[in-house]
Amino acid sequence: MSAPVIVVEGLRKAYGDVVAVAGLDFTVDAGVVLGLLGPNGAGKTTTIEILTTLRRADAGRATIAGFDVATEPERVRRVIGLAGQAAAVDDRLTARENLDLFARLYKLPASVRRARVDELIERFDLGGFADRLVATYSGGQRRRLDVVAALIARPPAIFLDEPTTGLDPRSRLGLWEEIRRMAADGAAVVLTTQYLEEADRLADHIVIIDRGEVVARGTAEDLKKDLGRDVLVIHVTDADDLPRAAELAGDGVDVGTDVGHRMLTVQLAGGPPQGLDILKRLADAGIPVDDFQLRRPTLDDVFLTHTEARR
Repeated sequence: MSAPVIVVEGLRKAYGDVVAVAGLDFTVDAGVVLGLLGPNGAGKTTTIEILTTLRRADAGRATIAGFDVATEPERVRRVIGLAGQAAAVDDRLTARENLDLFARLYKLPASVRRARVDELIERFDLGGFADRLVATYSGGQRRRLDVVAALIARPPAIFLDEPTTGLDPRSRLGLWEEIRRMAADGAAVVLTTQYLEEADRLADHIVIIDRGEVVARGTAEDLKKDLGRDVLVIHVTDADDLPRAAELAGDGVDVGTDVGHRMLTVQLAGGPPQGLDILKRLADAGIPVDDFQLRRPTLDDVFLTHTEARR
């Protein structure tokens, strides 16, 4: 068995009294997409910055393709691709010129550069604006170019920090296909995202961090199964009834309310019978219900369970 492409061991980073990363451990094999999830301020971007040599860790160790992030940063930079939250492309150049520049920085031979640039422009459907200045691009076009630039040298490790933020649904779906293709081509991909559906669809393995610590890890399906409960979603007719409905759901039951949608979300340890009992209590109390749904847990439920408990 080959060694993991990305290895993180005991990574730590603090800013004064604020601990951003508190002893992270994970590995990513070739051909695997790792979803690194967490609330704002959890340490995701700091972790990405350390692994891509933009920031130094206070303690711990990380290697990319066998190269140490702290002691061999130049070698690490040659084996990674990064699409960060801030676009790295130059507004004064065209897409084609930007990609050629990135290819030169990676020291691709002249005989390879043009063919690789043309290939990526075609694959990512950039042809319609590839020869316009980036300053004229929409936010979605600029984001697509930024992600493409990270792929120019076919790096074995790719870091995508919220790559689809600001993209329209069609562009997002197109980028999902490309992320899958990156992994199919053998890259180890680390993906951070605010869209949990995205992580559910793309990630082979998920690590959830909060306050710099790992609070859950596993496949999306395993994490959902580990919750061990169904979810009852109830839409009441009148939002004023939500507090009473939450009270009637019972003590010791995890209940969430959404006034804007007149919605009650109940975590059911007792399965469907418990859900039927709650609905009967609401009916007996004269609280009208527009509709209800009993569903399996989602990755959103997993995320909230493991992070809200620490708030």
